[in-house]
Amino acid sequence: MSFSRVATAFLAASATARAGSYVTSLPYNAQGLFNESMDYLDRSYDNSAGYLYDTSGSTALRHETRTSAWYAIGLLARNQGSDIFEAEKIISNVINAQFKDAEDQWYGDYQIEPEEPELGSSNYAPVMYNSWDPNWRGFIGTAFIIGLEEFASLISPEVTSLMLKSLHNATLGDDYRVGGVDGDNLYPAYTNPSLMRAFVSGWTGRRLNDSNMTISGENYAQQIIDLFDRANTLSEFNSGTYTGVSLFAMTLWAKYLPEDSIMKQKGASMIQYTWEAVSNLWHPQLLNVAGPWDRAYGFDMTKYLSLLALHIWSAIGKDKSSIIDRPYIMSHNADFAYGPLFAILAEFHNSLIPDDVKDVLEHFKGGPAKNQRTFNPALIQWNTGNGIGWLTLYATEKHVIAEAAPGSLNLTYPEGNDTSIFTFLVSPFAAKKTISRLEDIQGLNLTVSGSTDKNFTLSYAGQYGGTDATINDFEYWNVTFAMPAGSAETPHIFLEAGLW
Repeated sequence: MSFSRVATAFLAASATARAGSYVTSLPYNAQGLFNESMDYLDRSYDNSAGYLYDTSGSTALRHETRTSAWYAIGLLARNQGSDIFEAEKIISNVINAQFKDAEDQWYGDYQIEPEEPELGSSNYAPVMYNSWDPNWRGFIGTAFIIGLEEFASLISPEVTSLMLKSLHNATLGDDYRVGGVDGDNLYPAYTNPSLMRAFVSGWTGRRLNDSNMTISGENYAQQIIDLFDRANTLSEFNSGTYTGVSLFAMTLWAKYLPEDSIMKQKGASMIQYTWEAVSNLWHPQLLNVAGPWDRAYGFDMTKYLSLLALHIWSAIGKDKSSIIDRPYIMSHNADFAYGPLFAILAEFHNSLIPDDVKDVLEHFKGGPAKNQRTFNPALIQWNTGNGIGWLTLYATEKHVIAEAAPGSLNLTYPEGNDTSIFTFLVSPFAAKKTISRLEDIQGLNLTVSGSTDKNFTLSYAGQYGGTDATINDFEYWNVTFAMPAGSAETPHIFLEAGLW
């Protein structure tokens, strides 16, 4: 073997080793997401065709273009064995089948499946979102850009040239899109494809030194930003699937565009605001997002695979997301194909999520505050004739069952014992400033029964005297019923109240 051939082999092996270590350099959660989603895709790859079989499982072993493009970028990231060869094969196949007639509305778009007849032919009509999907320019174009940004050294000059030409055509084709014209619905309010359109145009224009393309992307981005800035939310609000796409696209804005881009300037803050909105609606115990939902593909995120959940997985862990142990059996599981791209962006993306938001994603905000001075689990109030009278249960137990009915209040401590007490704070009264018995309570006839001792202790909380301290500036009488010593009964008290 000649020295040059040895050197070439050594350089190739070194490149493989460096790139092969890429996945292990990802954060722990991102590695899990990457590896599981690539395992899922590996099972569907047809290397004889250079395409993935459609992962929806309902297409009689036909192939699909979009997930194939995403898988190709995952192969570049993994870079093991024949991964680079297969990635370039897939990318070349996808681009060779790209629609290239500038007269067609679908110019620059990509086939849905390689088995399809010629789009626009007499027996295969061009039906938007059916026989062709204009959003796939963005879905595939963004994947190509990630490949060129992250793994350029692994892609041959020939395939790199193909990818740049493909992005040029896709960007020009996307410029054909105007909401309300020719049946198209792409307005800036259609958030996820709009974000991708602006990014691909801005990035491609800069890469190819096409100022018109760059300006077009920047101008379109400004329209999206103007809508966002009205309430710091996405127009396509709170969608388990499409919030996930939008977060992905805004990450591209923030990561891959230069400082002079409005997308770079606004991308990070838009991501932060979006996560704040998500955290206010995400329930970390139910593992579901509360409504209202814009374009939901299910009602229970533990039963369908949402892209938002993939972001949550990468941010705080799979076990704290709504993704189950076997994602491939979830409804809408074909979206798991996005996993490699999300994992590649995860470290940068997650650095933009505020720490307090991550905390809220993990811990449910709700229930009583651990503050006895503000928590009032049961209350009676009435008109004394001289203002409002009130009687409120002061919380001394973690678990109380309170049942209110007309004229009665029934309280039980299911986890209590003979040391439990029922403490009621009772308002002072204008007509009876000093009380010593329940009959002195102004305007209320109160009868007490239950498992407590019939006797009670009485104390007063005044600003200038008494044995108790005021609460939130309010003075009160403290009426406390205790359980009999050694009692085995469940602590329970029943108050019957009538006006006088």
